[in-house]
Amino acid sequence: MVEAQTGAAETATRARTRRAILDAALVVLARDQAASLGDIAVEAGVGRTTLHRYFPERSDLVDALSQHVLDRIAAATDRACPGQGSALAAIERLCQEYFALGDALTIIFNDPQLACRPEWSQETEADRSLLRLIERGHADGSIDPQVDPAWAQQLLWALLYAGWQYVNDNTAPRYEALTQCLRSLRKSLAA
Repeated sequence: MVEAQTGAAETATRARTRRAILDAALVVLARDQAASLGDIAVEAGVGRTTLHRYFPERSDLVDALSQHVLDRIAAATDRACPGQGSALAAIERLCQEYFALGDALTIIFNDPQLACRPEWSQETEADRSLLRLIERGHADGSIDPQVDPAWAQQLLWALLYAGWQYVNDNTAPRYEALTQCLRSLRKSLAA
């Protein structure tokens, strides 16, 4: 019994440490794509040897980071509650949730190697959820039926990219960039 509890505690601790390293990597690499693993270890509050125990090579960290971002997008999609309210309102909530992923999106937008990974070329449940949302908007009258679902999906990601570039290039407040994203999205999609 004690061994099982100890094993569960170790597993939980390892999961927290791994997540801390991945979250630190998002912050550090969003600022500087060429940052060292040592910089990431410092941000995570772990020693470099600990980081190497979890991710022996930079490529191992990048692999895990790619999946970590996809997991965060999936969780953000769930938090947006895409099945509630009008489709347009749900897409706005989705945009807000995705915008909050800031550093994760900055890395994906700015690192073509990550965006070209196999896991990014496969349609995810988050992708399908967004496409269904657009189709629901056509049916409920909140989204212009002339707007193709795939176009709307690309538009959302382009606006998110523009929003984060606006923040990074102009040192604009995040809320201002998000407000511009939502306004542009609404005007582009509304029936």
